Amino acid sequence: MKKIGLLIIGAVAAVTLFANLGSLAVFAVSLAILYYAWKRWMKADTTMKKLLWIAVGIIAFAASASNAPALIAVVAAYVLYVVYQKWNETKQMKPKESDDPFAHFEKQWAELERSL
Repeated sequence: MKKIGLLIIGAVAAVTLFANLGSLAVFAVSLAILYYAWKRWMKADTTMKKLLWIAVGIIAFAASASNAPALIAVVAAYVLYVVYQKWNETKQMKPKESDDPFAHFEKQWAELERSL
């Protein structure tokens, strides 16, 4: 039953991710341009160059703000990652201890040797 739930959640997350893939690409490009404009603004010597890079930065910020649905794609990608991890995890079962003295001869022999 757990696998069916993971399958449904993974399918919804995959559809959401693929539906917002274009928005995610434009968001990444606009953030890269914004970062580049920031770095160039910090290195600019003249006021005119600073104003140019501020204008480029404002345009890139507006483009990244208009692609806010790309954040939904980022969340969907994270959900897919978590579903993948949960799908592949293995359950570790603890071995059942029995009270049969002959079942764990080596354990009892080691206890006997320690006591001598």
